[in-house]
Amino acid sequence: MNVKLIELTRISLLAAFISVTGMMKIPSFMPGAEFQLSAPIAIAIVSVFGFWRYLLAGFLSSSVLFFLGIHTILNIEISMVYRIVAGGIVAIFGPSAPVLLAAGPMGSIAARSALAATFNIEVWPLLLGAIPGMIFTMLTVIPLTKMLQRTYLVVNKKYAY
Repeated sequence: MNVKLIELTRISLLAAFISVTGMMKIPSFMPGAEFQLSAPIAIAIVSVFGFWRYLLAGFLSSSVLFFLGIHTILNIEISMVYRIVAGGIVAIFGPSAPVLLAAGPMGSIAARSALAATFNIEVWPLLLGAIPGMIFTMLTVIPLTKMLQRTYLVVNKKYAY
């Protein structure tokens, strides 16, 4: 099978996975602090598939959602800052458990800080609203990464090219 076709398909499927899980929101006890399931999925993807595939899939996801009218430029800003920081942390320090646990919250802090800078507002209320999501990311990132690793290994064994 053509390696370029496999890579294009893989990145497209990852983009769809990011998009769909980004639309799944888990409610929080604080108004406006609902959590997107895509945050721990993102860390799992960068851990298993690598930074550049993750960044390409994330850019593709944001572009499609923007052109469909689901995302705005602000959504893209927040998403891309999260992706660069969280994915960069995993890419630089490796996919060990402590790094995976820290990457999501660090990406969230960076994304909320960028949003605060964009609106010229204090960052603390934005960070306060992100705390439940950061905790949820830390609780779910390891099991989701293991699940994605197992899936990746099974698929690669079955369709070795």
